[in-house]
Amino acid sequence: MTQDLNELEMKKLKDSALEHLWVYGREPSEMAEKGGPRVFTGGKGCIVEDSEGRNYIDGHAGLAVRNIGYGRPEIADAVYQQMQRISYTPWGSATVPGMQLAEKLAQITPGDLSRIFFTSGGSEANETAIKLVKSYQNKMGESSRYRFISREASYHGATLATLSLAGGNNEHIVAGSSDDFHPNADYESLVSMSGRLYVPAPDPYRCPLGGETPYECSVRCANAVEETIKLHGLHSVAAVFAEPISASNGAAIPGAEYWPMLKEICEKYGVLLVADEVVTGFGRTGKMFGCDHWDIVPDIMTLGKGFTSGYLPMSAAIVRKSIADIFVGNEEDTFSQIFTHGGHPACAAAALENIRIIENENLVRNSADMGRYLLESLRELKEKHNMIGNVRGLGLFAGMVLHKDSETKEPLDSSVNVGFRLNNIFFENGLILHRGNNDHLIVAPPLCITTDEIDRMISIMDVSFRQMEKELRLV
Repeated sequence: MTQDLNELEMKKLKDSALEHLWVYGREPSEMAEKGGPRVFTGGKGCIVEDSEGRNYIDGHAGLAVRNIGYGRPEIADAVYQQMQRISYTPWGSATVPGMQLAEKLAQITPGDLSRIFFTSGGSEANETAIKLVKSYQNKMGESSRYRFISREASYHGATLATLSLAGGNNEHIVAGSSDDFHPNADYESLVSMSGRLYVPAPDPYRCPLGGETPYECSVRCANAVEETIKLHGLHSVAAVFAEPISASNGAAIPGAEYWPMLKEICEKYGVLLVADEVVTGFGRTGKMFGCDHWDIVPDIMTLGKGFTSGYLPMSAAIVRKSIADIFVGNEEDTFSQIFTHGGHPACAAAALENIRIIENENLVRNSADMGRYLLESLRELKEKHNMIGNVRGLGLFAGMVLHKDSETKEPLDSSVNVGFRLNNIFFENGLILHRGNNDHLIVAPPLCITTDEIDRMISIMDVSFRQMEKELRLV
């Protein structure tokens, strides 16, 4: 096999990669100082192994990608069998796994979300949602609706249009990277989707609008959406984009009032509500979809990441029947959008098998149960380390806010770059985690994790925080 390389062959390959391979979110000279890029060669469940034979527990799962864990031969078998039958089909046609997957998604997604447009990644799914919104509003005679509202501290993708939805001057991170990724910094002149509007994101710990309780924060942040719609014209806003729980905002959980209010406001003013479930979908939050926690049916839902648990690229934009029906009738009503590999039959087979595993092994229930255990363990960890200010989460999607002062909730000095340094310490101690920004940590292990593996994660985090506190002279 191509991965069975001896030490010398691996070194040569790493040296070659420094010249030829563009590794996401990594700078070549920094990798060269460490002997080349990190190379992972195998994995099982929540454990991955690198080319030097070291094992790590993956507390990040590619930022909620690897929901069913590593090393599932069932996925490989399903993909192989499909590739043996047919690997690609002519444009304008369908495949058996694609049709079966569309039917399955219509069954498990909330309400009347029922027509599915397949894409290859979460960015493409949100890009498609943007175009669906604008096309729908035009067909409804609402061509004046060109504005899109998204939230500060949000992230919806890396295409130019989806970058336009990234609210505020926030740091965003490429999945799997420990380095800052500022999506708009180099592309500001290109990221020019007109009508971009940003509203505060509900974070009860540090409410941007001063709410002192989850209720106050939720109500104020939801009302800010209505005020923004009124301010810019009742017929100018096309849609609101929002993640049920935002990774880039440190997995802040909105109060119970927020999503129902947001849905009511959108319906009141003829604005479509788009729920970005790329991170929160397929059991990540202890329910199949994040919206299920608030019994909300968005007009459009976007999916990715855990859709195939990362075994193959697959994502989708799913639309309510009342929206989709506008694109039915004659050839002129056809939605003008296409991706070369969207709905690829092998990817569809992988997604079907992934969903089967999630359902048959009760991984959504395990996410809820292990999520409670994880949150309790993180709160116990918080009591040991003063730099941990807030712990929150739903299911196996948890966030930790680091701070300088527990009373003022003052953030850490960004120049100290604590998040980056902590991630390096975690890694050296055998744990892979994700940093939301300088003072946010995301903990999102595979949904198949056990209590013993959570205990191992917490133990590594405890040791790592002690190391960091010594470096910062906090102990």
